[in-house]
Amino acid sequence: MSLSLPDISALLLRRGNAQYGEEAVSQLQHALQSAALAEQAEESPETIVAALLHDLGHLIVAERDGVDEPDNSRDELHQFVVLPFLRGTFPESVLAPIRLHVDAKRFLCATEAGYEAGLSPASKASLALQGGAFSAEEAARFITQAHAAEAVRLRRYDDQAKVPGWQGPDLTYFEPYMARVATTAMASQ
Repeated sequence: MSLSLPDISALLLRRGNAQYGEEAVSQLQHALQSAALAEQAEESPETIVAALLHDLGHLIVAERDGVDEPDNSRDELHQFVVLPFLRGTFPESVLAPIRLHVDAKRFLCATEAGYEAGLSPASKASLALQGGAFSAEEAARFITQAHAAEAVRLRRYDDQAKVPGWQGPDLTYFEPYMARVATTAMASQ
């Protein structure tokens, strides 16, 4: 069930031109901006790939349902939908930040003053669908998980990656990152 690297790139190119929710960028622009921000922050190749692919679940749902854009009135659980398609291709150090990036938003809302107020209207709407801010206990449990810190950093790139007209690297620039991380994953199996 895992997607190959060419399959992932093809999906991003085929479905990525759809608008990213109610934001002023496409799904692909959002993915590329997220990955570029992670690279600029000198993240590991695994975190850069996680940033690139963190919302791939939205594209998988759209492809599965035969729609151009996701249904923003419900939580698609995109952070979980994508995992079977990436497992076997990428290591847990890529999968975990993707799986945890929604909970990272809930964590930041609970622990950082002003974070929730600074979210875009679309992120605020999805936050409500995703369960809202964590309680203090949920936040304390979340941050102790493996890769939670990477997920929090990924969340910050996600929040910033909504700049219309952004000019930066295209998908071919990030494909070697995917290949390097996938090669590492394959070698460890």
